[in-house]
Amino acid sequence: MGIGKWISGILGWALAGPIGALLGFSLGALFEGIGNNNGDDACSGIQGERNSFIISLLVLSAAVMKSDGKVMRSELEYVKDFIRNNFGENAVAQALKIIKELLGKEIDLPAVCAQIKAHMDIPQRLQLLHYLIGIAKADGHVSRAELDTLKSIALYLGISRQESDSLFAMYRNTLDDAYKVLEITPDATDDEVKKAYKQMAFKHHPDRVESLGADVKKAAEEKFKAIAAAYEAIKKERGFN
Repeated sequence: MGIGKWISGILGWALAGPIGALLGFSLGALFEGIGNNNGDDACSGIQGERNSFIISLLVLSAAVMKSDGKVMRSELEYVKDFIRNNFGENAVAQALKIIKELLGKEIDLPAVCAQIKAHMDIPQRLQLLHYLIGIAKADGHVSRAELDTLKSIALYLGISRQESDSLFAMYRNTLDDAYKVLEITPDATDDEVKKAYKQMAFKHHPDRVESLGADVKKAAEEKFKAIAAAYEAIKKERGFN
């Protein structure tokens, strides 16, 4: 029955360009029975945007996983857990099928990321990179090759060094990392800390990826929690409310 309910309706912009070419014939097989239109134009547009985000996520996941020359079981488990928690158990087998197809192909990162950048706004691209960092950290160690790939993806997606450092810091728990999460330095004033928190809470608010669907919005809540935790750690250390 094709990809099932987790990716249904039109695929959207990922059907064309380098991403569509990567998946090739297997894309048609995976989506058998899914039409090129499903509902009114507005609903189809939203659905296509969400589906293209998910396919992009899987393509870049494969690029990160294969960057160090070996695919770890922990990385596959991370992908499975993410898909299961956000899209349901029925989506896991289909997602792994796509990943395994992609692991055997050369992925042109500049071209793929250029396509993604042209169709996703910055909150969506930040959400994508946050997830990819999680894959690299799944085995408890980020190799130099994985780090280089993540930095290249960030660069190609138009994500600044400060923004990517913030996303990396969300996976760590030191006070220095808390400042990086808020994209400030320890010499910031209390007022600057408060302002930075408000700015970050706005930039990474789950509502900003709402157009990608409730499941992607749910995943974005982890970033939002990390920002709140960083702010609380700094407040506790400085002793202000």
